[in-house]
Parts: sequence; C-alpha cells; structure tokens
Amino acid sequence: MSTAQEPAGLVRRHEQETSGAERHDLAALAREAAGQRVGLGAFNVIQLEHATALVRAAEAAGRPVVLQISQNAVRYHGALEPVLAATLAVARAATVPVVVHLDHAEDTDLVRRAVELGVHSVMYDGSHLDYDTNVATTAEMVAHCHAAGVVVEAELGEVGGKDGVHAPGARTDPDEAAAFVEATGVDLLAVAVGSSHAMTTRDAVLDTELVAALAARLTVPLVLHGSSGVSDEGMLAAIEAGMTKINVSTHLNQVMTAAVREVLVQEKPPVDPRKWLAPGRQAVEDEATRLLRLYSRGRAGSAE
Repeated sequence: MSTAQEPAGLVRRHEQETSGAERHDLAALAREAAGQRVGLGAFNVIQLEHATALVRAAEAAGRPVVLQISQNAVRYHGALEPVLAATLAVARAATVPVVVHLDHAEDTDLVRRAVELGVHSVMYDGSHLDYDTNVATTAEMVAHCHAAGVVVEAELGEVGGKDGVHAPGARTDPDEAAAFVEATGVDLLAVAVGSSHAMTTRDAVLDTELVAALAARLTVPLVLHGSSGVSDEGMLAAIEAGMTKINVSTHLNQVMTAAVREVLVQEKPPVDPRKWLAPGRQAVEDEATRLLRLYSRGRAGSAE
C-alpha cells in the first residue's frame, strides 16, 4: 500500500474501531426517520465551533444529526483534510448517531478524495448539468462511493438561490425523479419544492402536495435544501407530507453572527477571539437543539 493511501485506511479503521456503524449510515437513519414521519437535521460546518455546537445540540435533543461540509467550506479552508479530520473527531466522541457528510460537491475529484479520507456520505450535485449528463455522472459517483460503503445523495431540479436569489418556481417532476433514482442508484434525493438556498427570511412556501407525491412515488428518502427560508409551521407540514432530511445553513449562520455581533459592538470589545466565538457557538447550539426537537414532532417523535 502506498503512503498516500495509508491515512485513508487508518481513518476508516479508526472509525470502525471507535464508532458503531449505525452512526455513519445516513441512508438507514433517513429511512427510519421517513418511516416515523420525523425530520433528520443536517447542519453545515464551517469551523470547529460549528461541529462542537451541533453535536452538543444533538446530544441535548437526544437526536441523530448530520454534520455537513460543503465544497464552498473546503474552498474556504484551502483543503478538505483539516476540516474533515476535525469534524470526524468530533463525531467519534458523540453519544448520539452522527453522520459526517460532504455537501454540494460538484467536483468529482473532491468526492473521491472525501471517500478516501473516510467521509460517511456525500451529496454529489450534478443539478447544473443537463439531465442525461447528470444521470451518467451521478451513477458513476454512486458506483465509486457504494464500493467503499459510502452513502450518496443527489439533486434533481435546481433548488436555486446560491447567489442569494430566491427561485420559487423550480419544481422536481415525480416521474422524472423516479427514473433518475432507478438509473443512478442514489440513496437520497434532494428535490425542488419551493425552497431556495441562502434565504435570509423565512417566508418560502413549500408545495406540500408535491412533497407527498414525490414521497409516494420514490423509494428513497427526500432531502430539502434551502430549509433556512422555511417557517417552523411550513417545515412541520413538509415533514408530515414526507420530507425527511432537512438541510440548514444560512439560518444558523445568522444566529451565530448575531451573537458575535452583540459582543463586538461593546464599548470595549474583547481581544481574545474565544470571548466572542463562545457566545456564537452557544447560540448555534441552542437554535440547533430547538430545531432538532421541532423536527422530531412526528408520528413517533416528541419535541419535549
């Protein structure tokens, strides 16, 4: 075995030795949540404070959680390895099921590298491609990931809004989605039902009839991207209709930034960054705990 391959093997072996397999299996956790009509919270990690806050939230709520590292976060850090290694370490120490997930990866090389480094699941995003190319490339990524025991999420029907623009007209067709799942073998599917990425207001209106139609038509759990723009009531209705994995990033960023700003606007703001990072981390923990409890208000769940 080459030196370049050894770290990946060590990571995977350490994962197997220190954690139960159930805390890595996003597909199994999502299927269980779908059967109970509860939501599975999936929150983005930008820095270590996010990871620790989110795991603490999951432990407080007694719920599983997905820690997501996006391609944009990898670009911010300059490489995948440091942020993934740190997040995996936080996940290993958790007392609840934790999945570490590569989010919105359009770069197939990044997907392959994440698999080598021991990521638990990936979201390959080929939604910007034409349908046939999306199918072919996604199927290729599924084959590669499944060979390593890694779960794959994909997206069909662009959710939009990555540049801050709300695109409420985007919709996923149930028949096309069913054909896509069959052709690619993906384990979860992100669908366009009225939400949009990067919304800073919570007024997106979800098409719950379409959610129900997709849930009835597909054999895999549904994923909602752009959940930051959806109200609590709207989210509960979507979960009841059949939405399962709930992705949140912008909303928690707003919460963290607001808490940090409160400290830094003081007449004599602290110099030690821990003095303002700690309130930001606590704010994320508190809101993520609330959201995880909210999402568990299903047929077999309780918010209390």
